[in-house]
Amino acid sequence: MIVGIIWAIFAGLILGLYAMPEKFTKDFKYENTWSLFFLLTMFVVPIITSISLIDGFQDIFGNMPTDILLKMALASFLWGTGVMMWGKAINHIGLSLGFSIFIGTIILIGSVLPFLVDGLPPENSLILILLGILVVLFGVILNAKAGLIRERNELDNTQGDTSANVIRGSMAKGILIAVTGGLLATGFSYANAVGRPYLHEASTSAGNANWITAVAVMFPIFISGGIAMTTYFIWQLSKKKAWDNFKTPHFSKNFFLILIMAVFHYAASALFAYAAYKLGDAGNTVGYAIFNTASVATAIVTGLITREWVQASKKAKAYLYAGLALMIVGIVIIAIGNGMAESGV
Repeated sequence: MIVGIIWAIFAGLILGLYAMPEKFTKDFKYENTWSLFFLLTMFVVPIITSISLIDGFQDIFGNMPTDILLKMALASFLWGTGVMMWGKAINHIGLSLGFSIFIGTIILIGSVLPFLVDGLPPENSLILILLGILVVLFGVILNAKAGLIRERNELDNTQGDTSANVIRGSMAKGILIAVTGGLLATGFSYANAVGRPYLHEASTSAGNANWITAVAVMFPIFISGGIAMTTYFIWQLSKKKAWDNFKTPHFSKNFFLILIMAVFHYAASALFAYAAYKLGDAGNTVGYAIFNTASVATAIVTGLITREWVQASKKAKAYLYAGLALMIVGIVIIAIGNGMAESGV
């Protein structure tokens, strides 16, 4: 169990850091960076990794039951759609609130959803796991509060600077988009829970090591999710007339930075799948909560290090630190609950 928790936290750390190289790209619009990122992380990286590492690749996926494949494909397509909606929500309500609501919804629904596939753990451990998830959610809410105060502080400090005024739509509309996106994004957790049993058995029967199962699970998830994301960004590149931005002399450097992002993002997801396997029967629920919580905590700490909170008031930082502390406490409670489930208590 400890190994699974460590891998889930490590996966979350990687996910929380994967977007860092974006800060160093040049001459790319948002659409250029993220369309290239999704092309690499959803297709190029998983295809090369899967074909290279999985022995019996064609037989494993060629013999995959149609019902499992369809369930994984549909859930993964919804996940890709949800991630796109999150990006849209940020335009309405800002990064801090959008991120908190989106991840909070994912943790709440995505952590409970696997119970529909894997079944419920013993009552005592179930209560602790749900309590831990609830504590994590309170932490996310405090982070959202901190983000709102910080944004208010920044606007107060930049009054009169028109470049600092972000045009946003209605707050209610943005929150609705973020929640809907979070609900759809939980398809990732469901797809992992549905596909892992077959892919684990097929992969190990073909002589692959246990950890290869995580690579196998990610293949249909990323390909299906990538279809939704690629379609969206092709439309956005045309709408924003951003295709010409790829012709920048900084393309090689940008490509390398975005490739690092793609590898980190893919690795984080694959490590989560492996962590869920190592965590046992309740692994999808426990691993998903730890994974997403660790990613939020990492993003918060990274933001502090890179001075994103330099204009935030003491009140905003107090909410931020309290939220981070609750998220860590929640992870500990979830881990204890999973330990009880593993021991049959």
